[in-house]
Amino acid sequence: MNTEESLSSLTYADEIHRAERELSAFITAVTEMFGPEQARLSAEDWIEESEFMDSPLRSTGRDWRTVTIAASARLASRLNVALHYQISLGTSTADTKVSPIRSSNCFASTLML
Repeated sequence: MNTEESLSSLTYADEIHRAERELSAFITAVTEMFGPEQARLSAEDWIEESEFMDSPLRSTGRDWRTVTIAASARLASRLNVALHYQISLGTSTADTKVSPIRSSNCFASTLML
């Protein structure tokens, strides 16, 4: 294996590692905040969004945070639809309490690795 191929393999491995860390942090945060079912759906969303990226997998500098943001938008949309559905069925109450997000549970702090 020549030096160029070694560097390419190392860069590819680094990129995969960054993607794994980003996905793991995202899924951990979603699980803590919304439970395992939403985490499973969000993992699928994240993988689908990663496939929509313009740059090829072996390129350097893929922006995995953009994938997380897109998957987060899907999660928010899914939760919004569920909330509206509950309200339309009358199963949601107006006095529902929502806990504030502690900074340790915030996506920004969780995703910063």
